[in-house]
Amino acid sequence: MAPPDKHEWVFKARFRRRAFGWRSQPAIQRVKEAVSEIKKVRRTDPGVAAEGAVVFLEHASPALEQVDSSSGAIGTAVYRAIEQLVPIIAQAPVGDDQRRAWLERLFEALQADQIPYIEHLGDYWGELCVTPEIASEQADVMIGACRLALTPSRDRLYLFAGTSACLAALFRARRFEELIELAGGEHVYWAYKRWAVRALAAQGRKAEALRLAESSRGPWASDLEIDRLGEEILLSSGMVDEAYRRYGLAANRGGTYLSTFRAVAKRYPAKTPETILDDLVGTTPGEEGKWFAAAKSAGLLDQALDLARRSPCDPRTLTRAARDFTGTNPRFAVEAGLLALHWLVEGHGYEIGDGDVRAAFEATVAAAKPIGELEAVEDRIRDLIAGSAAGFVAQVLGRSLGLP
Repeated sequence: MAPPDKHEWVFKARFRRRAFGWRSQPAIQRVKEAVSEIKKVRRTDPGVAAEGAVVFLEHASPALEQVDSSSGAIGTAVYRAIEQLVPIIAQAPVGDDQRRAWLERLFEALQADQIPYIEHLGDYWGELCVTPEIASEQADVMIGACRLALTPSRDRLYLFAGTSACLAALFRARRFEELIELAGGEHVYWAYKRWAVRALAAQGRKAEALRLAESSRGPWASDLEIDRLGEEILLSSGMVDEAYRRYGLAANRGGTYLSTFRAVAKRYPAKTPETILDDLVGTTPGEEGKWFAAAKSAGLLDQALDLARRSPCDPRTLTRAARDFTGTNPRFAVEAGLLALHWLVEGHGYEIGDGDVRAAFEATVAAAKPIGELEAVEDRIRDLIAGSAAGFVAQVLGRSLGLP
């Protein structure tokens, strides 16, 4: 195996300065390929892989500076790459001198990050230092500039790209009092103040930590980050019920209603699914139907139908439920299919076509047959599409139901 700095990296040739044009997708693909290459090498030589991770982070921002970042997609790709590469660097079996050399190179890359793409690397500086001793050395180098950046002044605005890195290093070095003094002031942005909150919590001053976090809410702070940090502090104190009551629902928001329910349920296994569902539904008044899939996944089928009746629910979601439950719970499947047709009549659903209407109808009647209720269900469907508002749905289903 070649020495770490002599390894031939395929991605390195691709990440030349301004190597990419404005289109983000080719750049995103190259970022993913680079991470995959580094992770593959890690299986046989973690030291070489860590060197590759450092090389990538040095080259990423200059190579990507012309890419259109307006959608946030390329920024997200680099952020995820950092999350995956930091452990590779931190866990590499190398000596302290090698680690210090990597930190020096990464700090230069951080200072030169103009777009910026790798600014979040500073949040991981404590992990990159590995030992409290190296972290303390790093903090000593940066603390003067960090203090200038965090001290309010009417005469000047001092920006320091290593502010987060300094605070993370102070935390790793357990220099909590300095950290609180630096980042705990009223004027400090949440991105930095959260380190003071963590320092207070690490000292056992958890009530103070929560007060400081709550006082930081505002237009320049992330409510989600505050909620997650507050939840973490309370859970670490064994205050599970209070963590759930104050932060649990908001801190575990996912990309969908179903993912949110699953995240909360996983986080609080002692809470019953019924309790979690009721509490989550209460956070979104007027959107009860959007929790249908969550209730169904928890086996709360009666509650699922009730939610879908109370406010609009995606007809395709209801149709899938009707189709999936035909064999195991045909009565639930019938009601889900009828609700799908109901919300189609009401005009809900995204880019609905004839096929969506037929799918809902076919799933409903298929579920009605094994329980001997086909005629009754067809009558209910006729009643659904009898009104003038059902023109489109009635037109699609007219022949199947013998309508004029």
